[in-house]
Amino acid sequence: MIITVASFKGGVGKTTTAVHLAAFLQTQGETLLIDADPNRSATGWAQRGPLPFEVVDEWRSPRRIRKFDYIVIDTRARPAHDDLALLTDSCDLLVLPTTPDVMALDALALTLEYLHQVGASRYRILLTVIPPKPSREGEQARAMLIEAQMPLFETSIRRFAAFQKAARAGVPVYDIKDPRAAEAWQDYEQLGKEVIKI
Repeated sequence: MIITVASFKGGVGKTTTAVHLAAFLQTQGETLLIDADPNRSATGWAQRGPLPFEVVDEWRSPRRIRKFDYIVIDTRARPAHDDLALLTDSCDLLVLPTTPDVMALDALALTLEYLHQVGASRYRILLTVIPPKPSREGEQARAMLIEAQMPLFETSIRRFAAFQKAARAGVPVYDIKDPRAAEAWQDYEQLGKEVIKI
């Protein structure tokens, strides 16, 4: 199974999602994360500490793909339209993370417009970095996307400082000493289960 994580906007949790999806999928079978982002964020994450799966860049991946049950691809922010079409064609599921703010949702609308033009159907929107209550941004964004009949994961990823700590330490969030790390990991566990069902 090949899962690609893509976004037309930076700062929406794209690499965090790729890393944690790969961490969950590793519990189900051998998993490879391909870092195709020129910023090499996933590679940097892996270099700072131990991850439970292998991370390679796109230039070193083709021969290795055959031995893995799951492959997660972390892409560049704001992929070109041609790249997005290629990414969609070459994966089983395209995951589109977005934060619930207006700027990110505008960028998501552009992505969805192009996916519609190329006839893509194997994608789901993931709401990320959901602020805690009393903010209703997450609920409002979800309601808007549901009303527009957009394909949306049931799971949302809440905003936790533990994710930044995990990135600094180079480990998945479940390896961080933080009172809310278990909750943060729980969000990605639920997402991983949804991905497997799809």
